[in-house]
Amino acid sequence: MNVNQQPHMASPYGPPQPGYQGYPQAAYGGQHMAGGYPGQYPPYNGPTSAYQPGAPMPGSMCGPPTSGAPPVSAPQAYGQYGGGQAQNGPPPSAPPNQRPPASQPYAPAPMNLSSPQSGYSQPFAGPPTSMQQMTNQMAGMQVGSAPPTGAAPGYAVPPVSGAYTSTAPRPSFPPTSSASPHSAAGDGVAPGPPQSFYGGPPPGQQPFPTSSAPPPAFSTAPPTQAPAAPPAAAAASAPPVPQASQAFPGAPPPAQPQPQPAPPQQQQQLPPFSAAGPPPSQQAPFSSGAPPTAAPPPGSQHLYGGPLPPQGVPQQQQQQQAGFPRPPPPTSQPSPSGPAAATNSGFPGGLPPPPTSTQSSLQSYPGAPMTQQMTQQQQQPPVSQPSPFHSAPPLSGPVPPPPGAAGFPPQGGAPPRPQGTQGPPIPHPSMSGPPMSQANHVAPGAIQPGMPPQMGPATAGMPGPQPGMQGYPAQQNGAFGQMRGPQPGYPGPYPGQQSFGGPPQAPAPAPQPQKRLDPDSIPSPIQVIEDDKANKGTEPFTTGVRGQAPPLVTTNFQVKDQGNASPRFIRCTAYNVPCTSDMSKQSQVPLAAVIKPLATLPPDEVPPYIVDHGEQGPIRCNRCKAYMCPYMQFIEGGRRFQCGFCSCVTEVPPHYFQHLDHTGKRVDCYDRPELSMGSYEFLATVDYCKNNKLPQPPAYIFLIDVSYNAVRSGMVNIVCQELKTLLDYLPRENPDVPSSVRVGFVTYNKVLHFYNVKASLAQPQMMVVSDVADMFVPLLDGFLVNVDESRVVIESLLDQIPEMFADTRETETVFGPVIQAGLEALKAADCAGKLFIFHTSLPIAEAPGKLKNREDKKQVGTDKEKALFQPQVSFYSNLAKECVAQGCSVDLFLFPNQYVDVATLGVVPTSTGGSIYKYTYFQAQSDQERFLHDLRRDVQKQVGFDAVMRVRTSTGIRATDFFGSFYMSNTTDVELAGLDCDKTITVEIRHDDKLNEETGAMMQCAVLYTSCSGQRRLRVHNMSVNCCMQLADLYRNCETDTIINFFAKYAYRSVLNSPTKNVRDGLVNQCAQILACYRKNCASPSSAGQLILPECMKLLPVYLNCVLKSDVLHPAADTSLDDRAYLRQLLSCMDVAESHVFFYPRLLPLHKMDVDSDALPLAIRDSEERLSKGGLYLLETGLNLFLWVGASAQQELLQNVFGTPAFGQIDPSMTCLPELDNPFSKKLRDIIASFRAQRSRYMKLIVVKQDDKLELIFKHFLVEDKNSSGGASYVDFLCHMHKEIRQLLS
Repeated sequence: MNVNQQPHMASPYGPPQPGYQGYPQAAYGGQHMAGGYPGQYPPYNGPTSAYQPGAPMPGSMCGPPTSGAPPVSAPQAYGQYGGGQAQNGPPPSAPPNQRPPASQPYAPAPMNLSSPQSGYSQPFAGPPTSMQQMTNQMAGMQVGSAPPTGAAPGYAVPPVSGAYTSTAPRPSFPPTSSASPHSAAGDGVAPGPPQSFYGGPPPGQQPFPTSSAPPPAFSTAPPTQAPAAPPAAAAASAPPVPQASQAFPGAPPPAQPQPQPAPPQQQQQLPPFSAAGPPPSQQAPFSSGAPPTAAPPPGSQHLYGGPLPPQGVPQQQQQQQAGFPRPPPPTSQPSPSGPAAATNSGFPGGLPPPPTSTQSSLQSYPGAPMTQQMTQQQQQPPVSQPSPFHSAPPLSGPVPPPPGAAGFPPQGGAPPRPQGTQGPPIPHPSMSGPPMSQANHVAPGAIQPGMPPQMGPATAGMPGPQPGMQGYPAQQNGAFGQMRGPQPGYPGPYPGQQSFGGPPQAPAPAPQPQKRLDPDSIPSPIQVIEDDKANKGTEPFTTGVRGQAPPLVTTNFQVKDQGNASPRFIRCTAYNVPCTSDMSKQSQVPLAAVIKPLATLPPDEVPPYIVDHGEQGPIRCNRCKAYMCPYMQFIEGGRRFQCGFCSCVTEVPPHYFQHLDHTGKRVDCYDRPELSMGSYEFLATVDYCKNNKLPQPPAYIFLIDVSYNAVRSGMVNIVCQELKTLLDYLPRENPDVPSSVRVGFVTYNKVLHFYNVKASLAQPQMMVVSDVADMFVPLLDGFLVNVDESRVVIESLLDQIPEMFADTRETETVFGPVIQAGLEALKAADCAGKLFIFHTSLPIAEAPGKLKNREDKKQVGTDKEKALFQPQVSFYSNLAKECVAQGCSVDLFLFPNQYVDVATLGVVPTSTGGSIYKYTYFQAQSDQERFLHDLRRDVQKQVGFDAVMRVRTSTGIRATDFFGSFYMSNTTDVELAGLDCDKTITVEIRHDDKLNEETGAMMQCAVLYTSCSGQRRLRVHNMSVNCCMQLADLYRNCETDTIINFFAKYAYRSVLNSPTKNVRDGLVNQCAQILACYRKNCASPSSAGQLILPECMKLLPVYLNCVLKSDVLHPAADTSLDDRAYLRQLLSCMDVAESHVFFYPRLLPLHKMDVDSDALPLAIRDSEERLSKGGLYLLETGLNLFLWVGASAQQELLQNVFGTPAFGQIDPSMTCLPELDNPFSKKLRDIIASFRAQRSRYMKLIVVKQDDKLELIFKHFLVEDKNSSGGASYVDFLCHMHKEIRQLLS
């Protein structure tokens, strides 16, 4: 989406696409208007941290008030609620019932299942199935990371559908047979004292013993397998226990053995999602499934699924208005009044517990008899009082007997979960929403506050949610096709559970509020990033260990090269490669490496050493020609070496001979970079040079468009003034020596003007070539000159150019002949070089390469769309081939005011290793700074010319495909006329034989290039990874950011040949296959309703959704074809760090910044509901910086940043902040400068005031939300992925 565009904002994003209406969108206050549009900022429940009344949590984290899976972010250190007492929900509407002091701190979720407590209050009885489990499970979408059976930790997603109920009080509906999952009362309950849900899993419902010492907030039950109670999930929904017996962390585990053993150790311990709390190993993130005993390591099972805010609740809104943060995602059943309510006397006034004991366990079994439901509802207390009942969905079928004492017995209810199962203990079906058989139902459009609680319409042929279903209304899957209701024919995962496809068992007279998957309970990119910083950002990363995954690109770390290339040079999608191609095909995990051969290293790391072997040149394997590296094995006393790639034995040349030590290593191993380092350079001999002669230093030629548009916009003047100083900063290897790069100048419109700037001239001379059909260079001597020698003449020329063309009326331009002119000049000088072309319009003048305007919005989204990404003429492809042969790289700076056909003009830059920079609607005042920074960096950066790259691999694998800005004339050599420090080449690797676990797999990337001083060099990067026979090992060692980088490049290239819809579907399908393979082969057996994600891939769905929604694959109505072509070409050579922020922008709450500390404020997730009206946020996309100012921001904050206390006086057109003398202003400007320094392109600052027209553009980058062009929200997409996975598994 082009940010420079004058926003024609009537509605840059048109009406929501069909198929999306149903999902309410989170507006600022979370209130939704009917139809799914966000309401106009009602009270912001944003991330402001508020305090929830009630007992403070010991861990200082308040848990959700109810019993569902705790939302992930609540305790997140960074998430929406700061680290303090973040209240997760509306303030209690009625004073919570106080529990005995001992139990206050940990208020486990309310247990009140809407039914009588069946005798589980004895302190040590096994916890009945917890509601949450149920919910989780039924909700179908537990993102639980199941303990992979030998596999990587998994991620269990919380139950989708029933997971969220809200806690705001809501008027109770008349009892009806289909009691809503959260019976009205349930919803309407005020949250009780905050619960510290997020630490360890609350023990299942064991009532807590009488000891009165307050247990630790995040109790981690002793790790014993024994009777641990099921974690939070269990607690969440077990029937209410009498107060005294309410379980709480810290309570001894119930005496009875819990059917759910702790997950196997494999799970990675992700730090829990809570800021406080026991060490990761003990805390369970969201409710994790293992018994608290060995509380599953946090990352291990993330159940994604806490309840959502009740919908349509008036009080809730009022509460929100009162400034409370958004209601906690009520966990699966809003406890009547928070934990207190959960107590047995769930009735506010201490009403008697609900009748019949059976009901409790069954209670929301879809399937319980109607009457039961009725009863439940009838007993609901008035809204004002917290309802004693859980909001579990009413039953509508035969009711299984209550679970046995030890958790969830098999009788009639859920079968005990098999060992090692991941995810929360299996809830009783009764306790939660429909099983995931409605895969989709994870997050379906829950009714948002403010929307009438209506049932989603039944989809065609499918009944709407059943009375007993606590589901999401049928969701329309925006991008994913029509609305889907529960799928008929899927049996419920547990015996006794009705399948949700058949007709409802009982009429459902009253509409029920629906629940929606809580965004806080699904994997958070911010949490993962912060955990990685904490775990891997403190120690240097040493590359000597084979198959070790590096820290994420978002972590600052130091690298010590000990034999494998630094991750700054090479990042792999997997560091454990499957031994066989069958395993690889089965998993569908792409095997690829993103290589950045000339990457710039931070100051504290040593650049690759240069090795000079003299006239003999580098030592190489005789057969495969691999260069000497640490993987070569010396034998026979050092006289020969065996190649690590092809196993061929080669003689060691006499001058290179050295003895071996007792371990078989050469004595000089650590003195030679090529024997001990992963990256190094060799000086190349004449044999490695073109035509066997050493190269000339390269040349830079500046070709400036002087047509009417270029002059009028101010571009010509700016370029000429800048070049006068910029020529002093041409690239050089030694800062003390002048650059050896020569320069030349050309201007053009319909004809070309060459300039003779020889040092001996008093004035520059201009020569005009008007025969553009047969381009030649009219002068040889004096065109390419040394800057220092010709400085006076060059400056005179640069002063004269703007004056000469000031009154031009020529509007037509040529483009092909311009490149030809530069190419001919380099050929004449017999050197490589770079052309800097400054161009403004579509080249329509009569000349080779003439183009016509072919922009046709009607073709977008059709099968003909792919033609718009392809060049319209073959002229430029042929020209690119000639440029590559000469080592002529082209960098194109575009200043278009309309369509210029970037897809065609970009062919030469992208084939020659060049770059394209685009400044739409260029205005000198606002865009000059960005353009000049880009130009300076482009001219000064280190670059290699006339480069050839080859990737060699060990036996069994080979490089099969390449992505980036280059040209290939054969299948192995990647030819780059220019290769700079920002360019990456991505290589896909496939099996051609079986690999060996002992030797691993190796890759060597060698790049032969000419340095900017004219020296021919070879840069070598080596990488070795492990091989595995177990899929679990593959899934344990992948890197999601690199996988997404590869998928995006693959998809963006595919749009040249396939309709974008097919490309998107292919991505979704491959991702579903990756996750389904993990679920099937690595995760412990568990309910089909659980979404289980591998620990290291738990962010794959959110990032993949960002790729699918990107402008290239899913454009908004106002996204121009040129922008899409530009972004497509830009991404093709992005490294992993840049693609990460490009797809998932960084969002910082500046109002939480501590000016006395060097640390940045903790980032928050990219969703509108995380914004607070009183806040100030900085969003970084890699191409732009947005500063969003809330309408209620404090005057002091505005004064410190903008120099004015009034929101109305802030100038939205400013592109740089005023330099004010206060610590806040200084720190903010420093942050912006540091962000810009990290990126290869200068990010323009755009100030966005809340409710301003630019806000539509800003919201386009809040990628976890649904977007205007029909892209799914993260929650909806996760549901969709789960559905796809279930289909594959079934």
